[in-house]
Amino acid sequence: MRRVLRTYLMKLIYDVIVVGAGHAGCEAACASAGMGAKTCLITMDMNKIAQMSCNPAVGGIAKGQIVREIDALGGHMGEITDRTAIQFRMLNRSKGPAMWSPRAQCDRSKFIWAWRETLDNTPNLSIWQDQVTELITSHEGTARNAVAGVRTIWGVEIMAKSVIITAGTFLNGLMHIGRNKLEGGRCSEPAAKLLTESIASNGIRVGRMKTGTPVRIDGRSVHFEDMTEQPGDEACGRFSYMGDDRKLPQLPCWITYTNEAVHARLREGLEDSPLFNGQIQSIGPRYCPSIETKLVTFAGKDSHLLFLEPEGVNTQEYYLNGFSSSLPIETQIEALKLIPAFRDLKVYRPGYAIEYDYFDPTQLYHTLESKVVDGLYLAGQVNGTTGYEEAAGQGLIAGMNAALKLQGKEPFILHRDEAYIGVLIDDIVTKGVDEPYRMFTSRAEYRILLRQDDADARLTEKSYNAGLATQARLNHWLEKKQKIEELVQFCNEYSVKAALINDALITLGTTPLQKGCKLVDLVARPQVSIQKLAPYIAALQQFTDTLGTRRDGIVEAAEIRLKYSGYIMREREVASKMQRLENIRISGRFDYASLQSLSTEARQKLAAINPDTLAQASRIPGVSPSDINVLLVLLGR
Repeated sequence: MRRVLRTYLMKLIYDVIVVGAGHAGCEAACASAGMGAKTCLITMDMNKIAQMSCNPAVGGIAKGQIVREIDALGGHMGEITDRTAIQFRMLNRSKGPAMWSPRAQCDRSKFIWAWRETLDNTPNLSIWQDQVTELITSHEGTARNAVAGVRTIWGVEIMAKSVIITAGTFLNGLMHIGRNKLEGGRCSEPAAKLLTESIASNGIRVGRMKTGTPVRIDGRSVHFEDMTEQPGDEACGRFSYMGDDRKLPQLPCWITYTNEAVHARLREGLEDSPLFNGQIQSIGPRYCPSIETKLVTFAGKDSHLLFLEPEGVNTQEYYLNGFSSSLPIETQIEALKLIPAFRDLKVYRPGYAIEYDYFDPTQLYHTLESKVVDGLYLAGQVNGTTGYEEAAGQGLIAGMNAALKLQGKEPFILHRDEAYIGVLIDDIVTKGVDEPYRMFTSRAEYRILLRQDDADARLTEKSYNAGLATQARLNHWLEKKQKIEELVQFCNEYSVKAALINDALITLGTTPLQKGCKLVDLVARPQVSIQKLAPYIAALQQFTDTLGTRRDGIVEAAEIRLKYSGYIMREREVASKMQRLENIRISGRFDYASLQSLSTEARQKLAAINPDTLAQASRIPGVSPSDINVLLVLLGR
């Protein structure tokens, strides 16, 4: 009897599918699952989940604030960083608190497995190892194409009403070292083929971007005695508002510099650099340039700063921050050997550049859902951003909104005066990107309101009401809030006598009192802090001792409120005025092409982006204040 062979197509059914298990994908999957959606996270390699493709560090200028916001919302990046940190530093301590930014060096392999442990133990979340090649869409019963699911390279159909694409640099990824090119999403990992074409076939615009990563160095070949040690903070800082102190030993980073001999050798290889010989056409990150770009852009500089950073507690692998490169292998190694500390250099692998596909983020709503395909969400580097933190923040918002939409609830949108994540999303969906977008404090006009210390005050209750932050997290914040209020009230009401405090004030380097005052007046002085005053004021010492393990965070929050109350109040007033424009919705109310009273550029930009609110319209490049006034007049009519 002849046997008939048939091809069976396996089908799986979920509420939400997340494609890609990088930093965006992990946060997106946990968020949607945490809000009750049956979620499937698809990854090509379960051993590379949340891989730190570049620097094994989390946080930094403005990025640290994003991580605190992710934690306050109920995400996981902060607490996983705390569990795997091998160095913690608070950057910009010499500046005002709006600029303070936490940063941690992590153990790369432990970070991956901490995330894997979190994902494996998240209810409603499944992991599927496969490669997605096609987006399944349907036009039935909708005004535009709607997501129905995905197909994979193994012939599996996974169906869902929401799909979140978080594919990082894998979409048609192409790596470069010198004149050598190799398809791949990361070193030794395959590129994702066909998916870009499937998504683009629905009318979504596609572009190409470039990023790079430095050489990895064998620490046994380094002369550390010729470098400057950079230790972490003595105090055990952390990211998570609910986490414990660091578990791993703290390791130092190291500082060295390039020199003229290094530059001369690098210049010899520039003709083989894919950045300058026409091999790479796409645009790389302005604020993280390759070493060859630095040589050309800053031709007059004799040296460039380099940071040698450990990859973990049980490895000799080090990351050379500041030496991103796609120059030929021999050029990279020979140049580095001209630095005294690297004279006997051995490397694990050279640096390389990578080109990849991204999608125009102006085709997204602030929820990160596509304006073109219903139920399709995009997050992370596929939106033209760069950085683990920026990706994770987007992933969290996309995951929350995918779940909320399925539940028929209001979307979760963060405004510019509420979070750096709100600034990030508003920037990319309103202005678009012409280079990989990176967050800085300078991008936020309300940065006094968006400090790293108060993300829980800004976001935890908001997230709880949306359904993500747990009751335990809310209670944790409310207890802290009460203690902050009590400490602020104590400082406002407690009277200090000049005779009893003047010796201490002289010791602390500030002017003695002529007469008694309230404690708040002393705390407002720049030379004085609550922690410094406590040993000299018994009642204050007694109060802070009752705060236990949360003392530092509570005291810091209360002190910032007392010292900077005037600045905070003024910025809130400015934000409130702008909020009036945020409340004026204009989406779908105008045929911009017919409004001859608008400038030509404004008509084109407004028609292309179709802003949701008048405030968003005011932030579109090319839309002038006079154009906004025209829209206000038309709205009045």
